[in-house]
Amino acid sequence: MRKFNTSLPGYNKNEVNSFVQNVTTEYEEMLNKLKARDQEIANLKQELTHYKNLESTLNRAILIAEESTHNIKKSAIDEAKVIVDEAKRNASRIINNALIKTEELEKMEANLKRQVAVYKRRYKDYLTTELEEIEKFDIN
Repeated sequence: MRKFNTSLPGYNKNEVNSFVQNVTTEYEEMLNKLKARDQEIANLKQELTHYKNLESTLNRAILIAEESTHNIKKSAIDEAKVIVDEAKRNASRIINNALIKTEELEKMEANLKRQVAVYKRRYKDYLTTELEEIEKFDIN
């Protein structure tokens, strides 16, 4: 604490006034610094709130993106299963149709072989009959 010189009626007024002036100036400077710091703190709090909101928004966006990715992946897997199942059914149908066609062709082949055998037998019989008729004609 500052000590003042005493004069006859009391303390020296000039020194006291000068001291009060210095204290007032320093007080105003500190008050201005405090106001500036308070404003800076308010600004920083506002920025912090903004960044917290931004962080919250980004977290929600990430969660939504993760859910979307999961849903798309699940949908793709389900669709792949459907495609595979359909391909298996189509393959079974194609194989069954091929087996039926093969059986039909085998029946046709057997029928054609019988028809050829009958035709050969008839043609042989015809030729035999014709040869017998030819033998009946004696030119001498």
